[in-house]
Amino acid sequence: MSTCTTFENICLKHQDEYKAALCACPEVTSDYAFANLYGWAKHYGLKWRFDSGLVWLRQTDPQDAFWAPVGDWTKVDWTALPCLAGPIRFTRVPEALLNIWTAAFGDRIRAVEARDHFDYVYAVSDLVELKGNKFHKKKNLLNQFERGNIFEYTPMQADCVEEVLDMQAEWHGWQEHPSEALEAENEAISRVLKMFDRLKCLVGGTIRVGGKVIAYTVGECLSKDTMVIHFEKGDTRFKGVYQAINKHFLEAQEDRFTYVNREQDLGDEGLRKAKLSYNPSHFMQKYDVEFL
Repeated sequence: MSTCTTFENICLKHQDEYKAALCACPEVTSDYAFANLYGWAKHYGLKWRFDSGLVWLRQTDPQDAFWAPVGDWTKVDWTALPCLAGPIRFTRVPEALLNIWTAAFGDRIRAVEARDHFDYVYAVSDLVELKGNKFHKKKNLLNQFERGNIFEYTPMQADCVEEVLDMQAEWHGWQEHPSEALEAENEAISRVLKMFDRLKCLVGGTIRVGGKVIAYTVGECLSKDTMVIHFEKGDTRFKGVYQAINKHFLEAQEDRFTYVNREQDLGDEGLRKAKLSYNPSHFMQKYDVEFL
């Protein structure tokens, strides 16, 4: 696809049209949830184009690349698309689309596993119940929080967003030397929360102690049986707070979803260790793909 092809800024106006295309996707990873695109649009310079029955996504920062197109991949005549006739590079390509492209293009495809972008997917029941030896430490932390605090869990509504933004600002302020990644995340969180009532897909939860928000989580439906957690923060002065917000939020969603996608680790070793410690059910694999 030519870099001069017209792409537009990602906006709320076309979110329903985008979500219809996303629902038709055979495999949906966390990157393509609408709130994720909207929240990180400025950081990655994300733009989109609705064409050929697909939504084409282009990243312009820090380098130019295309993300996987969104739509029903099984109904596309890929070899007939002029934009794939020449060299082009894609990132965050789900495994199901890579398989379709490999079958269509053979040796024209070069794919490299993008382990840092693999999504961690967990059984909701595992994270709610925390049963067995593999969750023993997590269960102890949860018990310490629940026994040591008089707390209230409530679903997040638009009228408590300001409180959550205040808590996020406080959390961010505790970071002595925030990395560029944390600064970018803070901006993405603010962007999403400020549009909480207009982003039709969002669901969240808060925990209060003494009437003050000490933890929150924000997610959305990703597919028929899976939800994705975009942001989750807690006041670590309350031991076990992360286990508590995780358990109570997912418990409220348990009748709706079988799995929860907790996104990728982006190559951060500490984050990778933390995500692995919750014993993922499986990974959603992604690839960097180059058309020759």
